[in-house]
Amino acid sequence: MVLNNPRPTDAPGFILCPVTNMKLEFAKLSGSGNDFVCIDNRDGKYDRLINSPPHIRRFANALCRRGLGIGADGVIFACATEVEDFSDIAARFFEADGSEVELCGNGVGCFVHWVMLNRWLEPREVKILTPAGVVRGTNSEGNYTRVCIPIPEDIRHNIELEVNGDILKCDYVVTGVPHTVTWIEDLDKLDVDAIGKLVRHHQAFAPRGVNANFVQVLDEGEIAVRTYEFGVEGETLACGTGSASAAILTTLARNWPDEYRTGKKPVLVHARSGDVLKIYFSIDKHGNVDDVCLETVIRFIFTGTIQKDLLEASGLQTVTKIDFN
Repeated sequence: MVLNNPRPTDAPGFILCPVTNMKLEFAKLSGSGNDFVCIDNRDGKYDRLINSPPHIRRFANALCRRGLGIGADGVIFACATEVEDFSDIAARFFEADGSEVELCGNGVGCFVHWVMLNRWLEPREVKILTPAGVVRGTNSEGNYTRVCIPIPEDIRHNIELEVNGDILKCDYVVTGVPHTVTWIEDLDKLDVDAIGKLVRHHQAFAPRGVNANFVQVLDEGEIAVRTYEFGVEGETLACGTGSASAAILTTLARNWPDEYRTGKKPVLVHARSGDVLKIYFSIDKHGNVDDVCLETVIRFIFTGTIQKDLLEASGLQTVTKIDFN
């Protein structure tokens, strides 16, 4: 299921509409260290921004830039759903470089928690329309939020990549977005930014590229993961879909017992942030994966209003003609 986007702002005949005295309010949340700026667009006031690739790139980059903006791994917009029979609300996910992605596991966790705190919906399981399809989320025990994502696709094993003159073996899966998983004996000794960048841009995954996950097996049903994310173009403190990918592919590779393969017991994933994600899924006798859910630690960091200097740097006025005075 995909979202039907309105005509982009650079299409012929597009007219900019002036808006006066508008302030841009936001919330910042973190999912196991993966942090996001969340913006309410349920009334469509930022549709022109969202659907103009050059403008959303500038906007997301300005907001996400640490030290000069709010600082985040990405921006999430809450939107009105176009399919009310199947979903309660819609979400659009943009990486720090402004590229749109179909899904973000930790981002959905933050989104669900934010929606619940605002009481936009009844306190029950939320069905969210994303470009990857409808995902489900609910607050879980403690400070965890549970997110159930679409069925993984295109699982591939034993891919060999030439990296810096060496052969790097990895597995591959699409959990809303594409991921590789490479098993490493000691993650602390790995230069994730250097090796991750080479895997992320490897010709085997051109033209889009891939998120590169590096996994150390700690025990049966327990792993540590470090991820180089595209769009952020660097290592993040956690990655929800990357954690799910790593848990599933490690369970298959290590042939872990049925308690992990039937969703009775979660695979524990230690993120770079120090938080532990819990990944549940089912694998049938043919190796088909279903019922993938992740539980991630959510922190509500702060709310705020973006002021004139950052709004001007973001280029928002060039799309909406906002009067900052």
